Amino acid sequence: MRMEIVAIGILTAFCCQNAPLAMAQGKPANNMEILREKVSADKKLFIAANMDLAESEARDFWPLYEAHQKDLESLTDRLHRLMEEYAREYETISENSARRLLEDYILIERDRQKYREYYLSKFRQILPDKKVVRYYQLENKIQAVADYDLAARIPLIE
Repeated sequence: MRMEIVAIGILTAFCCQNAPLAMAQGKPANNMEILREKVSADKKLFIAANMDLAESEARDFWPLYEAHQKDLESLTDRLHRLMEEYAREYETISENSARRLLEDYILIERDRQKYREYYLSKFRQILPDKKVVRYYQLENKIQAVADYDLAARIPLIE
């Protein structure tokens, strides 16, 4: 039960990280960077608490985890920029802009899948499959909550 409460707190904070910056009006960039660092640390604690890694596994897992998170962060940054653009245009968006935004979103999701596939082989080199599945489950749960939060914040196009 305690782990679920911790998970909810971390996931809620992670959602704040994934909310478009344009929708967080009045927040200085440095506050957003502080929030990002805090969420990153909390997420790492959440992953650590749920992975049950042996010492030898942890030694190889954490550097790979950090590289994976850096790549995921690049996707989050791209998504933020896309959502900022959408926030500026959604009420008067043209067909061309709508098409471009959609294509950019699809590219981000395609890259997300490429990262999943790329890192899968790397995680399999250092962990048994059951632990790789567990890690991917944790990442998917966090991403699902972030996606839900993002969807709730984005108004439908007119």
